[in-house]
Amino acid sequence: MFIAINYITCKPDYTAKFEQLFAKRAHAIDEMPGFIRMHVLRPKEEGEDYLIMSFWEDESDFKSWTKSNAFIEGHQRGFEDIKKARKAGLEPPMKSTFKTYEVFAN
Repeated sequence: MFIAINYITCKPDYTAKFEQLFAKRAHAIDEMPGFIRMHVLRPKEEGEDYLIMSFWEDESDFKSWTKSNAFIEGHQRGFEDIKKARKAGLEPPMKSTFKTYEVFAN
């Protein structure tokens, strides 16, 4: 099993919008080959990162997802907010850092 974790840092005034984007997501990932499940974790402490954990059969399935049109379309609304902020010379309302893991023991 392969796990990708996206650490999302949101500005405090963007957290409600970020959660709204996820609440209205297209669920395109659910149909991708090798996709097992996803968990979206809200931090208990203000200022901490959200974690989006996606579980895959293997790394190649995850990489196929990140290169797919469904991925681009699914992230378009959040990417638009980032582009808008950068165009205005502002710091983006959120940033993400991906880390990937392979399960070696249960």
